[in-house]
Parts: sequence; C-alpha cells; structure tokens
Amino acid sequence: MITFIHTADIHFGMENYGKIDPQTGIHTRLLDFAHALNFCIDYAIQEKVDFFLFSGDAYKTAHPSPTQQKMLLQCFLRLYKANIPVIITIGNHDNPLSFGKANSLEVFGDIPLDGFHVIAKPTTIHLETKNGPVQIVGIPWPTRNTISISDKHVHKSATEITKYISDAVTHIIKDHAKKLDPTIPAILAGHLTVTSGVFSGSEKRAIYGTDPMFLPSELAIEPFDYVALGHLHRYQNLNPNGYPAIIYSGSIERVDFGERKEDKGFCVVRIPQKNKATHEFIKTPMRPFIQIEVILQKGQPQTEQLIAAIQKHDIKDAIIKILYHVPEDVKDTVELKEIQRICADAMYIVGVIPIRKTIVRERRIGSTKVHMNLPELLGAYFDSRPGLQEKKSNLIEKAMLLLEEHQHEQEEIS
Repeated sequence: MITFIHTADIHFGMENYGKIDPQTGIHTRLLDFAHALNFCIDYAIQEKVDFFLFSGDAYKTAHPSPTQQKMLLQCFLRLYKANIPVIITIGNHDNPLSFGKANSLEVFGDIPLDGFHVIAKPTTIHLETKNGPVQIVGIPWPTRNTISISDKHVHKSATEITKYISDAVTHIIKDHAKKLDPTIPAILAGHLTVTSGVFSGSEKRAIYGTDPMFLPSELAIEPFDYVALGHLHRYQNLNPNGYPAIIYSGSIERVDFGERKEDKGFCVVRIPQKNKATHEFIKTPMRPFIQIEVILQKGQPQTEQLIAAIQKHDIKDAIIKILYHVPEDVKDTVELKEIQRICADAMYIVGVIPIRKTIVRERRIGSTKVHMNLPELLGAYFDSRPGLQEKKSNLIEKAMLLLEEHQHEQEEIS
C-alpha cells in the first residue's frame, strides 16, 4: 500500500494576531503555524509514509524573513532525515510574479540532497517508493511565467489572458495524463482554483475574474487516483460521488476570524492498489478563535453584561474578539480596563468593539407635495421632528409673520 501526506497553505508569516513570545523572540502566530506543521510531520514520520506532498503557499509572501525560512527548512529536514521524499508545488504566495526572480521555495530544489522535488513548471515526476512506483503530475499556480504565451496574445485583455491560461493548463493536464502508465498509481498535484470550491475567511476577498478557473471534470480524469490541491483554506472534496476525489486539504492553522469555525489539518492518502485510493482528514492543533457578541440591554450595567457573556467561554490562550451592541439613545459606559482584566488569560484580544445602529435620516415629509401651501408644509415638517410637535402652532405663526414682514419690505422697495 502506498501512503502519503497531502497538505498545503502553511502560510508562515501570518502574524495578524498575537505578540512576541518572550522565551523565543518569535511571533506567537508563527509558532502556532510551526506547531501545526510539526504535528503533521510527526504523523508522517510515525506512520512511515512513502512521501510528503505539499501543494503550495509555504509563506504569506514571496519574500519570507530569514526566521520563517529557517523554521520551514528545519521542518522539511526532519522529513529528509526520516527518508521521506518531499514533493513541493509552487503556490501563488510563493511566486514573486517577476520574470527572472526565484520563487521562495526554489532553494529546496537546489539543495544538494536527494529527496526534495520542487515543481515550478508543469511536470511529471516518477517516484520510486519503498512500496512501489507512483506518478505525480505537478501543476504550480498558473501565471504568464509558467505558461508560455506567444506574441499574438500581447494585446488581449486581462480577462482574455486569464481564459487563455485556464485553457492552456487544462490542455497540459490532459497531455500529461495521456502519457502516464495506466497501471501505476497516479496523482495530480496543483495549486489551482476550482469553480465549485468554497473560499473562507480572507480568501473570500479573492476575485474570481483574476484567477484561472477549472471545472472539476477537467481535473478528475483518468488515470488519476487522487487530486491534491492547495489554495483554498477549507478542507473539501469537490468530487464526493466520483473517482478520483478532488481534495483541498485546507490550511494547517486558522488564518483569520472568517475561519474560526473551521477545523484545520491535512490528509493521509492510502492507495492499496490502482483505482482504490482513499483519504482521511486529520485535524492539527489549532489556536482557539472566539468571537463574543453581546446585545446590551437597557437599564442594566453594561460592563457586567459583557463580563457575564465572556465567562461563558473558555478564553484561556485564545484569540478573542468582543462585539457589543449599544442600545439606541444610550451612552456607552463599558469599562475597557475591566474587560481587559477579565480577559487576562486570553493570548490576544483583537478588539472590544461597540456597534451602534445606523440612524437613517428621514426625508422631509411633504417635501415632494408641491400642492401644499406654506403652513401645511411647515406643519408636516414640525410633525416629523421629535420635540417640535407641541410648538408647531406657535412656530408656524411666527414663520408666517416673518413672511408677511418680508413681503411688505419688498413692496416698499418696489
């Protein structure tokens, strides 16, 4: 049986919440992501898998810090020491998008050590494992630099170029698939956007129009036994009733509050024989993300209401966000220092954020009713203003007196 790990979207460098760890000098969120990756690697070593397949986005940006590079290298060298080959597909966050510049993972292909395979252009790898051969077709994040574009396409629009890239990659996948040995297990590994995939959290800000898009039917083709994808942060199978499975393993840790309810992890894939691949999702340790939302009640101490809501949650070592709705026409009296004291066991407080209902200014009643005379228009206006209804008659009378005085002055001038 061939067994391998499928993971993606490590995103070392996601340091949007947290602080510097006093013992290591490293940001706590970087330590969280490293902890999750090492959990995955521990599993791979314990199970003595045949290879480790990473489907792109090792870092937050294509220009990682030396610390981030060192930590990723330390993790992957653990696999090398355990004689587990590492297959790396380049993702969009790994690609500098500038012609001639090296991607952030290229160094692993240049290290003079057997066992590292970096896929920066569409290619097929024939890997001999201790349990038999396997074929891996690798498709990195499609860009103009990875897909040859002739001069005749120079004047096309961005949308047309994106469509051309999608069609070109689909053709490349089919071409590589035709050249595979149909009797040997085959995997398609890519960092791609599938039309039916579900974005989560920060990834929802991705604009579909700028991503080359692929139909599930363009990926789930013979003779592939498993499609291992990266890019979308939520674990999902986009071909649940067919073969092969199209799997996004998802990110290994929560990236932002949009992912707070999602489990994170990796997949272990087993192929006992051709056309019999199965996979299992394994959860990694995750930092708790807790969002507490409170609708404050009038006439009750606001700070105590928030404290009562906070105490219903286990906030120890969690990243928390507190939202509270302030009643209309009520002053915000929440004591922030007291809330911070109650949340001392939390790892990080994103914010204690008040929310007030937006007051919509009403249109002037009768402003469009041109058939009304001035006293009627003024009466309708004063009826719409709180506190002026009782003074309406007196105000209208004074307004008419001012109008009469103005008209009299105009007559004298003329």
